[in-house]
Amino acid sequence: MAFELPAARRALLALVCTTAAHGAWAGSFNFCQGQTQPNAATQDRLIQVAAAVKAELDGSGQAVAIVSRSGLALQRFGHRYSHAGVSLKASPAIPWSVRQLYYACDEKRPRIFDQGMSGFVMGALDPAEGYVSIVLLPPDAAQALERTALDDQHALRLLGGTYSANAYAFSQRYQNCNQWLAELMATAWGALAPGDSARGQAQDWLQAQSYEPSRFNLGWGPVAWLAGLLPWLHTDDHPQENIVDARFRVSMPASIEGFVHQRLPEATRIELCYTPQHIVVHRGWDAITPGCKPGADDAVMALAATQP
Repeated sequence: MAFELPAARRALLALVCTTAAHGAWAGSFNFCQGQTQPNAATQDRLIQVAAAVKAELDGSGQAVAIVSRSGLALQRFGHRYSHAGVSLKASPAIPWSVRQLYYACDEKRPRIFDQGMSGFVMGALDPAEGYVSIVLLPPDAAQALERTALDDQHALRLLGGTYSANAYAFSQRYQNCNQWLAELMATAWGALAPGDSARGQAQDWLQAQSYEPSRFNLGWGPVAWLAGLLPWLHTDDHPQENIVDARFRVSMPASIEGFVHQRLPEATRIELCYTPQHIVVHRGWDAITPGCKPGADDAVMALAATQP
């Protein structure tokens, strides 16, 4: 039976990151339920988008990038992007695979996953309009992040034992996908040792460096009941005053990119978006116009027509 999810519940569900249990197309709204796969024409179009992203990465002359993709239901809170990872040219999978945290529904636990760029792009969930952001780092920061990301020991030491889509950024009780990336960056740039206290060290370093998580102000009363309905949402890691006010401080692509921009002014950003007709490529830290409308200095590429 179809029903309408309350707005606040839809917003929290949208914090959910990629799952591998049902493939890259698994959605934020039906987190651990299979969704209809895109048809062949849509898949072909998104493969073209992924190829454009990889072309930008190859053309950058770099070996690592922070990449983010759009998701559903967060635009109303000012968030175009829901999920981020680190794209590695020397990935043990295929070049420019995205190393990221995902929630394994069947196992009910988080895992580290190397996903090809096509799968990552398809995770945007919207075949009609989607966005991908690429952040390229200055050499020293790039080398440190690449080295740390490719080190399985570091990557796994930073993996939390319990997933929460709305994990508090400064608690070790839970972890979401973007929080794992933030802690990976901290480990790389703070030259932190991958010991038993790796997550605590990373969070201490982030706080010392004035990392500011994204803020979600849901504007309604206590939400503890919601966590009881869904196994990947929790409130017991957040400060009590935040729970009462329904305000959550969560690592998101926006907070990660904002931290990079503040800490590394030499870092550059490329944003791509797509519609069924075209891809827009925009360079700079300002955002592409909503609706994937190209600006005067943006490049526009027509998408090859495909048979449905």
